[in-house]
Amino acid sequence: MKVAVTGASGFLGRYVVKELERLNISPILVMRPSTEVPTSLSHHLVVPIDIQSPPDDVFSVMQQPDVLIHLAWGGLPNYHSTSHLEQELPAHFRFIKSAVSSGLENVAVSGTCFEYGMQSGELSPDLHAQPVTAYGEAKASLHLQLKKLQSEFKFSLRWARLFYLYGFGQGKNAILPTLEAAVENGDKVFNMSGGEQLRDYMPVKEATAELVSMALETGKTEVRNICSGNPISIRKLVENKISEEGWKIELNFGHYPYPAYEPMEFWGKV
Repeated sequence: MKVAVTGASGFLGRYVVKELERLNISPILVMRPSTEVPTSLSHHLVVPIDIQSPPDDVFSVMQQPDVLIHLAWGGLPNYHSTSHLEQELPAHFRFIKSAVSSGLENVAVSGTCFEYGMQSGELSPDLHAQPVTAYGEAKASLHLQLKKLQSEFKFSLRWARLFYLYGFGQGKNAILPTLEAAVENGDKVFNMSGGEQLRDYMPVKEATAELVSMALETGKTEVRNICSGNPISIRKLVENKISEEGWKIELNFGHYPYPAYEPMEFWGKV
């Protein structure tokens, strides 16, 4: 099976590539022409494509894959930037449309739990999207546009709503890397929010195994939450990490306000 992956050099993408390798699949890596290919990925076929301006024959340029796993997305971690709606949304729709209109039959796209907006509690994949951030709105809009595109071109669409993933290589602004950096810096105190918000965290290795399995289910259209289904408070998450590592650092709860764009309690239904 030929599998193309966009965003392969990112946090999620590198784990997706490792999972495909574990399944003895050598993916076709779609990267911006200006991207420096990491040594760990250099043994795979790399196809330079600018998603903001893809070629007309993008399916052929990608070597006509059986499946596209589309992870690429710019503008993060600024969830409120209008660039998600003005630049990313139209560009990614054009890219995928170009591929399916010329023969691509199976597409799996990484969505986000931010599509649910301020809905609280256990979030089922069949809930209507009610995004409040530009990022969430752009992803939800892309999903709707691709569903409509299925009436024009025959292709299967798997939409994976990712919740909170953690593991080696994640963005430095995430809560656990920020905590680790504070410890390495010798800080005595770690400033954080009140920590009572409930979130759905999942190790990135487990999440990507599920994502790849979903992507390889060819001919199937569905929406799925990529999550643990088990909520944990941010406070407990941080305290567990400190205990596991044996770190000595005091937690200063309430230093930062709770995010206004997330409900206090939400997690995914698996």
